[in-house]
Amino acid sequence: MDTPVRLPGAPPEWLVWNETSRCPYLAEHTARLPLRLPTRRLKPAELGERLAAGDRRQGLLLYRPSCPSCSACQAIRLDVHAFTPSRTQRRVFARGEAMLQTLIGRPAATADKVALYNRHKVERGLVTGDGLIDQEGYEQFLVESCTDTIELRYMLSGLLVGNAIVDRAAEALSAVYCFYDPGFARLSLGTYSILKQLALCRQWGLRYLYLGLYVHGSKAMAYKARFLPHERLIGDTWQRFESSPSEDSEATDEHR
Repeated sequence: MDTPVRLPGAPPEWLVWNETSRCPYLAEHTARLPLRLPTRRLKPAELGERLAAGDRRQGLLLYRPSCPSCSACQAIRLDVHAFTPSRTQRRVFARGEAMLQTLIGRPAATADKVALYNRHKVERGLVTGDGLIDQEGYEQFLVESCTDTIELRYMLSGLLVGNAIVDRAAEALSAVYCFYDPGFARLSLGTYSILKQLALCRQWGLRYLYLGLYVHGSKAMAYKARFLPHERLIGDTWQRFESSPSEDSEATDEHR
């Protein structure tokens, strides 16, 4: 695709990429993830509309799977008032609240965050593509944004052990990305981060927490379905699920 295409909307968007590629979630499939650049920053209500339609954000760009022969990707969200934590999730949250300090601010690229991001990738076997990220790449991926974005820093005795990038819409938070120190597995930081964002939704009077994409057949994404009940966007309709697929028992805490 050589020339960007201007798409109508509020605000309008530039379609800057619309080619097929190898699926980042299911290696045997071909993916199409059209990338769209809003012509200005999104207001909270505008972001909410896009989240409800299944959009995700990466840096300044929005995307929504539009694959030629696969529909495994489903946007997934939690209704804050309907969600009921499991016994294990309650223990994880209580432990995290007792041991961790959460600092909320604007995203920023620092040496300790870049190092933690790379350690998370390496030690969990998640390094792909060009390998490790540098500070410029970190800024493009996790700092630059087309909407209102915050950062949750999880501190243990003054040490950064986890970091979450979160977008804020009019009635929702959207979990963009989370990385953490694999050496603190006992804290289940990926799970804690979701539960902490749910707590912030309640505190701020928000209805939904968007968790990104649930991808049937992807173990890296399957953990999201353990949060119950949850809703998934199937076709154009959000459908509620009261139980998770059996494959989710082997899932990990990787955010995306």
